[in-house]
Amino acid sequence: MRRIKQIDVKRALALTGTFSFLCSCSQACLLPFLTLYFRQLGLSPSMTGIIMGTKHSITLVWSPAAGLLSKRYNKRRVVINCSLVFSAAAALLLLLLPPVGNPGTQSSTCNTSNLSSGSAKSLVDLTTSTTSQTLPTITHREFALATSPSNSVSYSEPPPVPTKPNQNDTENSEIQPSQVEASSVPSSSPTVLSVVHSTVSSFLSAERNKRSVNSSGFLASLKEMDIQNQLFFLMLIIVSVWEWTSAPLKWTVDDGLYEYLDYADASDRHSSTGVWNLLGGAFGVGGAGLVVGQLSCLIVAHTSRSAVHFYFYAGLAALALPVAVYLPLYLNKKRDRANGLLKAMQLVHSSPQALLCAFTILLVGVVNSAVENFLLWQMEDNGSTEVHMGLSLALALLSQAAFPLLAGRVSKLLSPGRVLVVGAASLGIQCFYYSFLWGPWMALPAQVLSTFSSGALWWAVGIQCEDVATPGAERSVRRVYSSLCLHLGSALGSFAGGFVVQRFGVTWLYRGVAVGLMAWCVCLPLLQWKAPRQRRINYSRLLAADASEASDSESEPERDWLDKAMEDDRGNTNYERRVRHLN
Repeated sequence: MRRIKQIDVKRALALTGTFSFLCSCSQACLLPFLTLYFRQLGLSPSMTGIIMGTKHSITLVWSPAAGLLSKRYNKRRVVINCSLVFSAAAALLLLLLPPVGNPGTQSSTCNTSNLSSGSAKSLVDLTTSTTSQTLPTITHREFALATSPSNSVSYSEPPPVPTKPNQNDTENSEIQPSQVEASSVPSSSPTVLSVVHSTVSSFLSAERNKRSVNSSGFLASLKEMDIQNQLFFLMLIIVSVWEWTSAPLKWTVDDGLYEYLDYADASDRHSSTGVWNLLGGAFGVGGAGLVVGQLSCLIVAHTSRSAVHFYFYAGLAALALPVAVYLPLYLNKKRDRANGLLKAMQLVHSSPQALLCAFTILLVGVVNSAVENFLLWQMEDNGSTEVHMGLSLALALLSQAAFPLLAGRVSKLLSPGRVLVVGAASLGIQCFYYSFLWGPWMALPAQVLSTFSSGALWWAVGIQCEDVATPGAERSVRRVYSSLCLHLGSALGSFAGGFVVQRFGVTWLYRGVAVGLMAWCVCLPLLQWKAPRQRRINYSRLLAADASEASDSESEPERDWLDKAMEDDRGNTNYERRVRHLN
């Protein structure tokens, strides 16, 4: 006799909630602070934008592809375990990279005692490997001016000290390309520099062959490349490998759990895991900020306190491994592939209202990339420490998680289309507020608006998905918005935002994206009014509500067609009876 497998829905939800909490906590300990770490290493805003844009692009392409491959070959659990292990290892590789200057270089909060002004600014100490003499310190803006070909970088930093040479004079600049050689790298990391040269050499070998460049000439030009560009190339490679290993995790777990709950006829409880993601993220970013903010600048010799973010990330990922072994995963081979992403994209394309929602999410992704990449830079320039940063970001996530408590009242006051407009406008207001920060805690009040800019926004998107999707395609349509449109916008915003900050500064980036998003919010209601609304009736939900005698809770438009059809049918039956009686 075949043994029937017992399905425990409560146990499945508890395991998945625990796993989601640990994974979100792990990522929140590091990812929000990642661009701040890039700044401490000495990367420019444009370099940071390129790295983050590449990261979002890999997620956009690789997440659905890895999810499809893991399902096809029934290797979901292997993919989940490998993703946890290799992503933690790849993240720790970033700690091997030396900064442009002294390895003990820290954020501005570690150097405020050495500055006469009250604002926190990061300094980079360039030391030589052959002598113990220390070169004059420079700011991020001064470094960008010295290395920029046009010397036209505008960045929000205080004016340079009068005693320093003019940065616009390339002959008297403190940093010369010929000077920034292996001698400017700390003496403790000669091996890393050799790795940089070999990695960049192999990475550019294809272009060298295409252009038929002489080998000796290419190597000579490579040796003359300044250490900042070498660090950028190696950082880009490691972050790309890291994202290739971590991107499949969330998609694969989500697919396995949904098919497991769908097999148990409990797929409606799948959305409950999203709350644990938000709570785990709030706990991780707030806890990491509190812990790191209390540490000294150097926890041990040549190890900055920023490394604690990476240790938290790897430690929590390792803690999630035992839970991953017991995750409830199910492979439904009979599920129709027509309800995949391609079918969902066709459904979105066929609805004007859905297209407006998709373009709105694309713009939201662009604006979110500006917040995620450079908000901590703006806070650091105004004296914030990791404690202020962590608590501010944690409040934003908690505010987003609190929106379901207000969803009932909001739905009575505003339609889903109007809620979408309000959510996007709230995000624009947040960005405009960020451009006027003036103190360490000043970012905190704006985080409350995340209740609408994130919570209400995605609630409205969920309603739009129900209106557009055919039965069984709701999740795929939701992924078109939450994965494809959002990550595409984040990638484009990261690439463009880095160059905007490099040229105009963080302040004008926030003002620009705020004005652009608010302008779209003004046009969106008019476009929604003119666009035809095509709503698909959810028959299964309608029949279930009728069977449970809960028809009063359903809206009248969803019941009118059924009541009218029944009345017409009764009328036709009575007419036929009268005809037969007369005959």
